[in-house]
Amino acid sequence: MAAAKKRTRSGIEDVRDRKAKVIKDSGEKRHIAALILARGGSKGIPLKNIKMLAGVPLIGWVLRAAVDSKQFDSVWVSTDHDDIEKVAKAWGAQVHRRSPEVSKDSSSSLDTIQEFVRLNPEVDVICHIQATSPCLHPFHLKEALEMITKQGFTSVFSVVRRHHFRWQEVKKGGRVATQPLNLDPSNRPRRQDWDGELCENGSFYFSTRALIEEGVLQGGKWAYYEMLPEYSVDIDVDIDWPVAEQRVLRFGYFGLDKPEVVRLLLCKVSGCLTDGRVLISVSGEEMVSVNTRDTMGIRMMQREGVEVILISSGEDPVTKALADKLSQRTGCEVRQLSKDIQSEVKAMMDDKDLDWKEVAYMGNDAPDVDCLNLAGLSAVPRDAPVVAINAAKYSCHSAAGLGAVREFSEHILLLKKKAKFQMEQDRIHRNTF
Repeated sequence: MAAAKKRTRSGIEDVRDRKAKVIKDSGEKRHIAALILARGGSKGIPLKNIKMLAGVPLIGWVLRAAVDSKQFDSVWVSTDHDDIEKVAKAWGAQVHRRSPEVSKDSSSSLDTIQEFVRLNPEVDVICHIQATSPCLHPFHLKEALEMITKQGFTSVFSVVRRHHFRWQEVKKGGRVATQPLNLDPSNRPRRQDWDGELCENGSFYFSTRALIEEGVLQGGKWAYYEMLPEYSVDIDVDIDWPVAEQRVLRFGYFGLDKPEVVRLLLCKVSGCLTDGRVLISVSGEEMVSVNTRDTMGIRMMQREGVEVILISSGEDPVTKALADKLSQRTGCEVRQLSKDIQSEVKAMMDDKDLDWKEVAYMGNDAPDVDCLNLAGLSAVPRDAPVVAINAAKYSCHSAAGLGAVREFSEHILLLKKKAKFQMEQDRIHRNTF
């Protein structure tokens, strides 16, 4: 009976593999979808999927990589939570509102993916991307997908090479001695003499529709895609968060625009450089508070050749006297813009012959949303409203007037340094090989 079942399973796999080969050879266009599962009821970290990691909602890191890869006909987030839905749409995804039946603690990822497949019959290949893998890059997805579209595999999943010696667990009340699982203790290999083991890192799983309908994510003609350890970051519990922030700042994907080309920083005065309050004396003089950390951040940008212009809008003007004082204090030009901020910023860019990718923008509210979306780099203070946070590419840990400008300045300079280092490594690589 067992042998018959095995032959039947093998027959199914043969048919499936032949079908995949026919599609590959015929060049038939298949709908390829990215799907990120983001349930609202995370037990380890509440609403973990939209918690800020290095200034970006956790799910934003993988959505940015999926969208920028340009490999998918559609990018989806499957969720049961309104706030996650808002963030998903802000980062360019469509939303699958999962049913209560697949939103339970006991629901598996496969249950939710199968529901998505049933409701979207046009989808032929699904890439299940884990929201908790913030160091995913577009090239990972592109190279893995080519294994399906060009090499005919039916499932491809990401792995990382680990050099861990494993031992059998001893249950309470069990035998006293444990046993080695992947080594000979009398002949322990050196790390450089051992290839290690390939372990799933959970970053992504490509599967054909047929596989998922059969109830498996991995099967048929399968293959692994190996990712380097620096990109294999997975966040499960709160203690992972600070470590992951450092890793993602160094190895994360920050978008298509190159941060080293930023030549201009535009920063709102009220609600960014200041906390938004205006103090009025008995004699009618207006005063604002400016943090020395923020002015130092501006100086750091200027020393790196980035022009900084402070701006105020018609809805929240800065008096000429205050503008003059701020200009003296920061060494920046202060410009008064009308209510149509985007048009005036674009005119300013045209005068300086700049593209949006060369501009960093720091705003704090709804009038800034267009510029926050368009700028190569953009940020908001921690206390900005949700509409601005969703539009920004970076959300500061610091509040307005309390170091947010300094934090964004450091973020820009870190990205510029990282990009220059990568360019240097690429140059060395080309010259050497």
